[in-house]
Formats: sequence, structure tokens, C-alpha cells
Amino acid sequence: MTQSSSLTFVKSPAATARLAGYYVALGGVGLTSAALGPTLSDLAAQTHSTLSAISVLFAAKSFGYLAGSLLAGRLYDRVRGHPVMALAILATAVSIMAVPFLPWLWLLVVVVTALGVVEATTDVGTNTLVVWAYGDEAGSYMNGLHFAFGVGAFLSPLIVAQIMAQGGGLVWTYWALALLVLPPAFWLARLSSPQSRAAAQASQTGPVKHRLVALFVVCFFSYVGAEVSFGSWVFTYANRLGLANATTAAYLTSAFWGALTAGRLLAIPIAARFRPRTIMAMNLAGCLVSVGLALAFPRSALALWISAIGTGLSMASIFPTLMNLAGRRLPLSGQITSLFFVGSSLGAMFWPWLIGQFFEPVGPHMAMALTFIALLLDVVVFTLLMIFAPRPGAPDAHSQ
Repeated sequence: MTQSSSLTFVKSPAATARLAGYYVALGGVGLTSAALGPTLSDLAAQTHSTLSAISVLFAAKSFGYLAGSLLAGRLYDRVRGHPVMALAILATAVSIMAVPFLPWLWLLVVVVTALGVVEATTDVGTNTLVVWAYGDEAGSYMNGLHFAFGVGAFLSPLIVAQIMAQGGGLVWTYWALALLVLPPAFWLARLSSPQSRAAAQASQTGPVKHRLVALFVVCFFSYVGAEVSFGSWVFTYANRLGLANATTAAYLTSAFWGALTAGRLLAIPIAARFRPRTIMAMNLAGCLVSVGLALAFPRSALALWISAIGTGLSMASIFPTLMNLAGRRLPLSGQITSLFFVGSSLGAMFWPWLIGQFFEPVGPHMAMALTFIALLLDVVVFTLLMIFAPRPGAPDAHSQ
């Protein structure tokens, strides 16, 4: 059963312009979110801090992202979306431009926390507004949106490396990123904002069922935790088991993230043909098989490479598909979307941390074992969603 026989296209120049603005905006979040790691040593030197001290920036940004996720949903429910997003993007550019001029660590922590808040505001906004703008047809556009984020995150270290290699230093690096992030603020400010679909959906589906919202939150929690865990620990896992040296392990990590980004591009036409629940089932099955392969053959480098690429491809469209599925089964308000991002942020912090607690005392295999458990939890919760979530008013209205 398929959604349609061909890819659904944006129907007007205004809609195309709006969608392009969302893509560039989230690509900008990818640029800024991936810039901190490659410049960490320089920021430590700038603030006369040790690497262990400067690493507090990661916690600060995560805290800001959580706070921003909670606040952003309420904003988008009460205020027109594009002005909110434009201000968030402008604040992102200003924060990025300020980073290379901060000589004290405590002040850098404050600015990076604020950066997390405004990045979350843009992230929640683009995901929410795509669902509001395109409704049941949002699947393809949502995959394109997250592909744009992946492109930004992929390009960011390359931009940083090139500017640093030319002797540009932190100032030119962060100012270049700020200038790349800024354009969609002016672009979106001049376009009309899509109207919230939450009220219309609520009139058809009744009050929001908090049990369903909670199940979706747990789905995001376990999936993002598995994604970040695999991407964060596969380097050390391969290195500790003697399956790769430092260089090869870096290529292995890149293969995972590259497969995830490429998979989001491949998922665009797939989302136009198949229903979200079908795509989710295939993705989760692919994840379990791929991670299970690394668990079954822990001494095989080939198995690990296949696992990394297969896991990346299988995970690629899970997040956008969950967003699309939630938009079809719930009156999706900005506040509900923000809860999804809170669950995602908590998962991204909890699961990698949990692996760290067992990695040395028990063994490196716990990285794959706990990633597999997170995915199993996702399968269980997704099954419960399919049991309890009401179908759209006309069940699978686009099915043949």
C-alpha cells in the first residue's frame, strides 16, 4: 500500500520559497551545531582554560537546547512563526560572531547556552511549520529538511578546517559561519507564516491524548539516543577492539554519518510512495539487523563496516518519519513538537552517558548492546503507538 504513485511537489512559487527558507535555516543549525568540536582547542587557549574545563560548553549548549525546546513550542503557538524564526536566526548569528571575542570561560558558557536556546527555536520551528504547511504530504519535505541539516553538519568542519588552514583564526571562522547562517532570517521575515493546524485537527480528533504524546516522546528519546550513541562511540569501539586504527576508525565514523545523510536524500521519494508506519517498520528492522550484525560478529572489521553503513541508512528517515506520523495522528501544536525535541535531547544525553558507565568496567561490546536495547525500546513503543494511535479521519487517505 503506497501513499501515491509519484513524488508530491510544492504547488506554488510562494510555497517553494517558504520551503527553501526552512531548508537553509535548518542547514544553518547544522553548520553552527558542528562547529564547536573542531574549534574547542582554540577556544580553550582563548579563555586560558584546560580542555577538561572547556568541555563544559557541550553541557551548556545541551542545557540551552533543552530550555529552548520547551519555550519555542509556546512561542510558535502564540505568535506568527516566521518572525520568531527570523529573530532566532538573527540571535544565532550574533551569538556566533561574539564567540571569538570572549576572554572569560564563564561568559563563553553564557553565550553558548544562549546559542543552544536559539538553535532549538529554529529547529522546533522548521519542523513544526513544515507539518503545518504541508499536513499529510509533509513526509517528503520533512526528509528533505533533515537532509539539509545533515549537509550543514557535514560542511561545517570542512569550512572550519579550510579557514584555519589559511590562517583565518577563530574570528574569521565564526564570522564566516555567522554570515552563512544569516540570509534565511531576512528571507523568511518577508514571507507569510503557515497557520497552525492544531486547532483544526483537534476539532476532528478530539482532545489531545496525553498517552500518545508520551509514547511519541519516548520514541524520540530512544531513537535519538541510539543514533547519537552509535555515532559517538563507534570510533572508540572499533579502536578498543583492534578493528581499526585511529585513522580508519575516523573513516568508519564518517561512513556512518555519511550514510545517514545520504539516506535522508534517498528517503525523499520513498516517503512519497509509502505510508509513515510502513517506512518506520522497515527502518527499525534495518537498524536491528545492522546493529545485531556487529553484536553477532564482534571481531569482524567487515561486519562493523557493514553495520555502520547499514545503521546509518536505516536510521536516516526515522526522525522525519516520526514527525510526519505524529502530524497525522495528533493535533500537532508547537508545544507538542517542543516536547518531542526535549525527549530527543534527553535521549542524546542519557544513552551515550549510560554506555560510558559500562564501556570500561564491562567491555566495549556494551556500546553496541545498549544501542541495540535503545532500538528495541523504540520497536516496543512504536508497536504501542500503532495499537493506540487513532488513524487519520479517512484512514490512510492517500493509500491506493
